[in-house]
Amino acid sequence: MNKVEGSFEVNLEPAQDEISAGRMLLDKTYSGSLSGTGKGQMLSMRSEVQGSAAYVAIEHFEGELEGKKGSFSLYHRGLMDKGASSLEVGIIPDSGQGELKGIKGQMDIIIEQGKHFYVFEYTFEQ
Repeated sequence: MNKVEGSFEVNLEPAQDEISAGRMLLDKTYSGSLSGTGKGQMLSMRSEVQGSAAYVAIEHFEGELEGKKGSFSLYHRGLMDKGASSLEVGIIPDSGQGELKGIKGQMDIIIEQGKHFYVFEYTFEQ
């Protein structure tokens, strides 16, 4: 499996909805070996217990991965249980287009001092 690392910027905008969950629009700019844009939507919910919450998101990436142009979609699943957090971000099966057709993989997101970084492990179907 191949692996690339880099950074991205993200802007979140509150969206109007009738449920008590927070809904945000994602607008990301990726740089590094994975470069391009990511657009999507995120839903989040906090519990009454401090440090317990969850979020899910769908994101569509368009750009380049190590010189290959195309697009794919990602799912996000984040959970906080009394401060202990876990995050899963992966490529939606069969969502790769262009030169990224057949891509599979997972992304780790690291936040340090308010900046977002990614570690992206991927492979292509044979």
